[in-house]
Amino acid sequence: DGGSSDEQSGSRAMGDAEEAGAAQLAAALEGHDDRVWHVSWSPCGALLASCGADKVIRIWRRDATADAWACVATLEDVQSRTIRSCEFSPCGSYLAAASFDSTTVIWQRGRREEGASAEEWECVGTLEGHENEVKSVSWSHDGSLLATCSRDKSIWIWEAPPATTPSAVLPPEELELECVSVLSGHAQDVKFVKWHPHELLLFSASYDDSVRV
Repeated sequence: DGGSSDEQSGSRAMGDAEEAGAAQLAAALEGHDDRVWHVSWSPCGALLASCGADKVIRIWRRDATADAWACVATLEDVQSRTIRSCEFSPCGSYLAAASFDSTTVIWQRGRREEGASAEEWECVGTLEGHENEVKSVSWSHDGSLLATCSRDKSIWIWEAPPATTPSAVLPPEELELECVSVLSGHAQDVKFVKWHPHELLLFSASYDDSVRV
């Protein structure tokens, strides 16, 4: 009986999943006032950034001793529409945020006092040039390049100071990102961009049903 065989296979699969340990809800992070669009881990895994339609970025830190999460910074009042994507730089000192207001903002992490729970972040740059909503942002593996993509069908490549270690924080006046290339190969909205983890290869996904490299 084919149906009986399928049921037995399904039961075995469920049993295997239970034995392996199914995923369980560990925490629910609440604080955003509207839909949350994106989350991003810092390179060391100590911080989590979330952004959404409320035009706010929240930085979360887990207190391992209390097994609880706390919002340690709220980044707001800079971008005027939905923040669609946010990504930490490889060094963890910067956070790039792409918004539907056609801008990408760069936030810089301040030095946290020992024992302090709050995080200090400062807006140190606004990248302009896209003609429509910016959908995604991605740092290259060495932090020297930043890619942004948009509803305007283009991808912009920005050159940034090389990222080294979290302690190598550049003063705001030294952080300058210059557009070094504009890629316009897609026929429709470019939804997502992602650099290769070890090479200077950029992948882009579009509503034109294609992925380009």
